[in-house]
Amino acid sequence: MLTSAVLLTLAALGSAAPVAQQQCYNWKNVRIGGGGGFIPSVVFNTGKKGLVYARTDIGGAYKLSTDASGEWIPLQDEGVTSANWGDWCVDGLATDGTEVSRVYLLTGCYTNSWDPNNGSVLRSLDYGRTWEKTKLPFKVGGNMPGRGMGERLVVDPNAGRILFLGARGSNGLWKSSDYGASWSKVSSFTNTGSYAPNPDAGADSLDAAVVGISWIEFDPTSSTPGMPTKRIYVGVAEKNGENVFVSEDAGATWKPLAGAPKGMLPHKGRFDKKNKLLYITYTDGAGPYDGAAGYVQRFNQTSKSWKDITPQKDSYGFGGFSIDAQNPNVIMTASLNQWWPDANIHRSLDSGETWSPIWTWGNYPDINERYNYDVSAAPWLYDPDIPEGDSNRKRVGWMIEGLEINPFDSNNFYYGTGATLFGSKDLTNWDKPDGKITLSSLANGIEETAILGLAAPPTGPQLLSAVGDITGFSHDDVTKSPAKTWTLPTWPSSSSIDYAGKNTTTIVRVGTGGDTAQLAVSYNSGETWTVHPGAPTDKTGGKAAISADGSTIIWNNWQGTLVSVNNGPFAAPAQDLGWITTVGSDKVEPKTVYAAGSWSFLASKNGGPFTAATSGPQGTAHTIAASPFTAGTVYVTTDNGLFKSTDFGKTFSQVPGPTKAFGVSIGAKKNGKEGIFVAGWIDGTDAIFRSYDDGATWTNLNGKRGFGAIDTVPLAADLREVGKVYAGTNGRGIFVGGGC
Repeated sequence: MLTSAVLLTLAALGSAAPVAQQQCYNWKNVRIGGGGGFIPSVVFNTGKKGLVYARTDIGGAYKLSTDASGEWIPLQDEGVTSANWGDWCVDGLATDGTEVSRVYLLTGCYTNSWDPNNGSVLRSLDYGRTWEKTKLPFKVGGNMPGRGMGERLVVDPNAGRILFLGARGSNGLWKSSDYGASWSKVSSFTNTGSYAPNPDAGADSLDAAVVGISWIEFDPTSSTPGMPTKRIYVGVAEKNGENVFVSEDAGATWKPLAGAPKGMLPHKGRFDKKNKLLYITYTDGAGPYDGAAGYVQRFNQTSKSWKDITPQKDSYGFGGFSIDAQNPNVIMTASLNQWWPDANIHRSLDSGETWSPIWTWGNYPDINERYNYDVSAAPWLYDPDIPEGDSNRKRVGWMIEGLEINPFDSNNFYYGTGATLFGSKDLTNWDKPDGKITLSSLANGIEETAILGLAAPPTGPQLLSAVGDITGFSHDDVTKSPAKTWTLPTWPSSSSIDYAGKNTTTIVRVGTGGDTAQLAVSYNSGETWTVHPGAPTDKTGGKAAISADGSTIIWNNWQGTLVSVNNGPFAAPAQDLGWITTVGSDKVEPKTVYAAGSWSFLASKNGGPFTAATSGPQGTAHTIAASPFTAGTVYVTTDNGLFKSTDFGKTFSQVPGPTKAFGVSIGAKKNGKEGIFVAGWIDGTDAIFRSYDDGATWTNLNGKRGFGAIDTVPLAADLREVGKVYAGTNGRGIFVGGGC
């Protein structure tokens, strides 16, 4: 252990590099396509044809391009850093149908105590190109249960200066009368709901949090343009008591909506202004993962009567709902979660009196489909080899919360799922005898994945990505959507990826769930995979590294650290390594692997005894990156900076510049010096930095782009092109950057 005097010297050295200067860097998304994550909502502007937005739970908001490309444009790429990472979690989106350039976002990730940030309302006057922010006095849960309910943030259709916001927990209903610049609580609205998915789960659990208000809907016919809308409906997440409320005086007073059913949660509320009908979908859970039972109800505002119009009873809960503005008798709704064999969408031409489903059972296991299927924009979304009736053969999707018919085009609709944005441009074909629509992935430009690991070998695919929820990919061309995900084994997520430095087509990856052991090896750059014969079946997650010759794998999983040699069984090292937080491997010396933890660094050759550093990196280790050029040269990031060893981890010195460092990767040489890329903090700024002179000077590569919380950004520097680096995010996919 170093003395306090030495530590002070190291800390000073960590900040001794010159102030990093920003450089123009050309950042573009690595194309995964198809979205890749949950899209809770699509919102059309009712006053401007072609103006449509989508919100995601962890990847920000998007606007559909008005040109013929069909590309979705990200709206929050500038300035989202560690200070405001919660802005990428969007719990509500509203657009003004009169002043059509106005758009609003309700942002914030979690209401739990471990998220220190209150929520915000972002407001834009220019279709989301620039934003102003109003901080709220409470937290917002854009990535929490119930995030597909809504919308929670709405603009008064008659008086655009007025907005209402439904908060989570007991924070109640809020109103703004100045276009969202300031907010006040509606004190007369007191029934905020008590439902939590699992109130006994513990304070730190997402499921223990009270969901609160779930949606707000106006009756525009109750007022005239320019005057506040008088009749407003509000749904709250409550099963056992009143859960739908109405105001007849623009929100001044509230009362329960008489006759509203109890026992389920009101998920979506939609008002048909022509026929004066309020439709509500109900589920037994807040979603997006649950919802095994529910129904659809229709309330007649004129007669004050209710009718159950559930398309398919006693089967599943209902989420998304839409009314065709061109013909309000046409409505659509979707199963929130019908996990087997597929989700279903129902369409009615008579306000819910009769329904037509998008598929029905034939002679089991055959399915009669009312659609053709087109995922050419993201072919990895579907594996045609999975037989009908198999629970993995999902084409319609799951977690369907946002479903909207284009108010200007009855042939066009969108709906969000847990993996992509689907829809069609020939929707009315559904209404013809034996007619079929073309169901397509329409998420072009939406990159919403959570990236858990990256590797850029010097040969083979340009990039390897370990991805949350969709396993991962071998990217032969980062400008095109991959043809398929990694399969056999197929895991929900991959948490780690690494390649052997001398046998670069040999890859190791780690999974986080599934029916097989959670470590697999590929000998052809990820084209095919084999479950490691020595991998235990009771270990999962974490990070693995493979030695340069492929003979040794070290795996720091969620249960401990294990080592396998020559495909043998994984076993714990003979000595106690202490608390290990990350592992790595030398990329030149054939058989050396590394492990680091809290104020510790250890090295092993051939899977033998680990040798501890005599002067190790200071602080808790985050990432190990070995030089691909020189044996024994290895870098470690910690919460105290970046450290370097040139003797296989026996001794370390601090690299000037970073005061906190998380991701690190070594790239192609420039003027004989290897490129060091770091995600961390220099001179009080969190960004991705690069140095070609061992940290004497650093360049800030961010430009205007933000990467969210910098401690979640894995890096993979390119060895084939000088200056090129790949950066993963927690919600906005993968970026590739190079000089411009």
